[in-house]
Amino acid sequence: MKIICIGRNYSEHAKELNNEVPDKPVVFMKPTSALLVNDKPFYYPDFSSDIHYEAEIVLKICKNGRHVQPEFAAEYYDQIAFGIDFTARDLQSECKKKGLPWEIAKGFDGSAVLSDFIPIEKVIRAGIEFKLRKNNEVVQHGNTADTIFSFEDIIVYVSKFFKLQMGDLIYTGTPAGVGPIQIGDKLEGFITLTDGKTEHVLTCDIR
Repeated sequence: MKIICIGRNYSEHAKELNNEVPDKPVVFMKPTSALLVNDKPFYYPDFSSDIHYEAEIVLKICKNGRHVQPEFAAEYYDQIAFGIDFTARDLQSECKKKGLPWEIAKGFDGSAVLSDFIPIEKVIRAGIEFKLRKNNEVVQHGNTADTIFSFEDIIVYVSKFFKLQMGDLIYTGTPAGVGPIQIGDKLEGFITLTDGKTEHVLTCDIR
């Protein structure tokens, strides 16, 4: 199982970090040891003093394939989840300045928070609305209709380089509003369903 992540997929998020808006998906990976599931708490690591939350919609790949063609891409996922891509922003900035890879800033243990999965039929495929609350305040409010690269675009692009396999996860990017966490914070994720109801799908306490 692979955890594939897409960076800078919402233009406003790219701008808030002073990054260029990409013309191709920005791809990075996390190891499976990064997964944090079942609403387990996140323990603030001692190697960083600037961990940021990044709320995302996550796809679960449901069939194997490589070099997926655009007309078939929608068949490669049938469930979505709410995810948080925790980022050690201080480590990332240091690595970027030196022109080094920044996996240590993205792939550390517990950095890929993941809710239970929801069948794609229960959400509006063309535009999934989601929110992240920190300490009862909405800090991110996104809709996947605003992505630079659609789910299908991502699958087509990624499958050129990596064979997609059942169970692979794709974190599809975060909207504007990312920010730091502190010990004692409570993060909660919400996804709007096709009936218009907003469902609480994730809780992550910072310890």
